[in-house]
Amino acid sequence: MNIKSRFVCKVFLGVVLVIFVCWLSGCKSPQPGETAAEGRRRHIHNLEINNQELMHDIDYALLFDEPSRLTGLRMP
Repeated sequence: MNIKSRFVCKVFLGVVLVIFVCWLSGCKSPQPGETAAEGRRRHIHNLEINNQELMHDIDYALLFDEPSRLTGLRMP
Protein backbone atom coordinates (compact mmCIF):
# COMPACT_ATOMS: atom_id res chain seq x y z
CA MET A 1 0.00 0.00 0.00
CA ASN A 2 1.26 3.44 -0.75
CA ILE A 3 1.20 6.36 1.67
CA LYS A 4 -1.86 8.02 0.14
CA SER A 5 -4.07 4.93 0.42
CA ARG A 6 -2.94 4.37 4.03
CA PHE A 7 -3.84 7.97 4.85
CA VAL A 8 -7.29 7.57 3.26
CA CYS A 9 -7.87 4.35 5.22
CA LYS A 10 -6.85 6.03 8.49
CA VAL A 11 -9.13 9.01 7.83
CA PHE A 12 -12.04 6.71 6.96
CA LEU A 13 -11.54 4.61 10.08
CA GLY A 14 -11.27 7.77 12.17
CA VAL A 15 -14.56 9.10 10.82
CA VAL A 16 -16.28 5.77 11.47
CA LEU A 17 -14.87 5.70 15.00
CA VAL A 18 -16.05 9.26 15.74
CA ILE A 19 -19.54 8.46 14.46
CA PHE A 20 -19.67 5.27 16.54
CA VAL A 21 -18.47 7.01 19.72
CA CYS A 22 -20.92 9.86 19.16
CA TRP A 23 -23.75 7.35 18.73
CA LEU A 24 -22.76 5.52 21.91
CA SER A 25 -22.39 8.70 23.93
CA GLY A 26 -25.90 9.86 23.14
CA CYS A 27 -25.60 12.45 20.39
CA LYS A 28 -29.15 11.48 19.52
CA SER A 29 -30.35 13.11 22.75
CA PRO A 30 -32.81 16.03 22.64
CA GLN A 31 -31.79 19.60 22.03
CA PRO A 32 -30.38 21.57 25.01
CA GLY A 33 -33.21 22.80 27.22
CA GLU A 34 -35.64 20.26 25.76
CA THR A 35 -37.24 17.52 27.81
CA ALA A 36 -37.60 13.97 26.53
CA ALA A 37 -41.36 14.49 26.05
CA GLU A 38 -40.74 17.62 23.97
CA GLY A 39 -38.21 15.71 21.87
CA ARG A 40 -40.72 12.91 21.24
CA ARG A 41 -43.40 15.48 20.29
CA ARG A 42 -40.99 17.16 17.89
CA HIS A 43 -40.10 13.84 16.27
CA ILE A 44 -43.78 12.83 15.97
CA HIS A 45 -44.60 16.24 14.47
CA ASN A 46 -41.79 15.87 11.93
CA LEU A 47 -42.97 12.36 11.02
CA GLU A 48 -46.55 13.62 10.51
CA ILE A 49 -45.35 16.43 8.25
CA ASN A 50 -43.16 14.02 6.27
CA ASN A 51 -46.12 11.64 5.89
CA GLN A 52 -48.37 14.48 4.66
CA GLU A 53 -45.74 15.59 2.15
CA LEU A 54 -45.26 12.02 0.93
CA MET A 55 -49.02 11.56 0.44
CA HIS A 56 -49.20 14.88 -1.41
CA ASP A 57 -46.36 13.80 -3.73
CA ILE A 58 -48.05 10.45 -4.41
CA ASP A 59 -51.38 12.15 -5.12
CA TYR A 60 -49.65 14.58 -7.47
CA ALA A 61 -47.87 11.78 -9.33
CA LEU A 62 -51.08 9.77 -9.71
CA LEU A 63 -53.08 12.91 -10.66
CA PHE A 64 -55.41 12.56 -7.68
CA ASP A 65 -54.89 16.20 -6.71
CA GLU A 66 -56.93 17.55 -9.63
CA PRO A 67 -60.69 17.97 -9.30
CA SER A 68 -62.93 15.58 -11.19
CA ARG A 69 -64.26 16.92 -14.47
CA LEU A 70 -67.29 14.62 -14.27
CA THR A 71 -70.67 16.29 -14.08
CA GLY A 72 -72.89 15.88 -11.07
CA LEU A 73 -75.94 16.19 -13.31
CA ARG A 74 -77.68 13.33 -15.05
CA MET A 75 -77.15 13.36 -18.78
CA PRO A 76 -80.01 12.21 -21.07
